[in-house]
Amino acid sequence: MTVFLCSKCGAAITPELAELAAVPDVSDDDRDRDKETRRAPSTVPRGHYVIDPEPWGPPYVVQDDQEDPKPAQSRGPVVCRAQGFVISAGTRHTVLVHPDDAADIRPLPHGENSNGCCGPRGDEGLNRACPCGAPLATLAADCFGPYELHLDPVRTYAFSR
Repeated sequence: MTVFLCSKCGAAITPELAELAAVPDVSDDDRDRDKETRRAPSTVPRGHYVIDPEPWGPPYVVQDDQEDPKPAQSRGPVVCRAQGFVISAGTRHTVLVHPDDAADIRPLPHGENSNGCCGPRGDEGLNRACPCGAPLATLAADCFGPYELHLDPVRTYAFSR
């Protein structure tokens, strides 16, 4: 079992979690279409975590193939910016957890990096902080993308028993 801690203050960010071998597949068909959130189910079940090998978040670079673009980041939508379709060149090996398994973290002041229509898209960078104020995670919880929490691998660390 593993607990994730804030690198700045050492506070526990999660309860004890069990590691998954790979990022689970989540069907868009299971999206909460009839309720207010319209969210997809969480990528990771409660009580678990997984290391995401794919890049997540900014910076973004222009994709080579503008005729057949790929999603900007794993499990996310295709994103077009002024320069064309982009793809994440952000942090690899973020720790994916169920958002409810990090209940004490809070949005950054003034909703920084939390734009989205039904929740934060998660494509603007860190948008959640430890109670000590240190930014350390990115919540993706909008109605058209994944529902997951990415712990930054530098701003958090694992403690295994």
